[in-house]
Amino acid sequence: MKLLIFSDLHTSADAARSLLARASEVDVLVGAGDFANQHRGLEICLDILRACTRPAVIVPGNNETPDALRDACRAWPSARVLHGQRCEIMGRAFFGLGGAVPETPFGPWSFDLSEERARTLLAPCPAGCVLVSHSPPKGAADRTAEGLSMGSEAVRDTVERVAPALVVCGHVHASAGREARIGAVTVINAGPAGRIVSLP
Repeated sequence: MKLLIFSDLHTSADAARSLLARASEVDVLVGAGDFANQHRGLEICLDILRACTRPAVIVPGNNETPDALRDACRAWPSARVLHGQRCEIMGRAFFGLGGAVPETPFGPWSFDLSEERARTLLAPCPAGCVLVSHSPPKGAADRTAEGLSMGSEAVRDTVERVAPALVVCGHVHASAGREARIGAVTVINAGPAGRIVSLP
């Protein structure tokens, strides 16, 4: 299975068009959130990406809510919006968690989750799935430009508990494109440029 993974488009039509041009090379698109900017412009990238008829798995970032993302994806029938939920594509389980974990200092506009709430939503995450989380796991592809680790303990604990086949994340822009490992599990902070990944 080939995945085109990406995150943090933040209304960049150019980034969305670049991803769309590569979509025919893969089986599934995987978007780890932040299509909008502070809840504005959500439709800009989605209106471009919905031309792709390949299955897509996406989660909300902290710049859009799950309900807003689901509403915006009504015109994209091949997209599945996951937040504390799973789906199966071509025999492979995907599980998604949106929002920023832990809470950000950005104020009330940001869709944030406490570590406790994230643990509850992650509880049904199945072993061996592709875990799509807007927030990276603590200590893996989660460093800011200042070197601070901004990832989630709840996401990391879930990775250690269920050993996903792959973790796709975003949120921390300075780590976009970076790859890390937690045990045998690969964690990729996808970033807006996107990346094609093959799974057995």
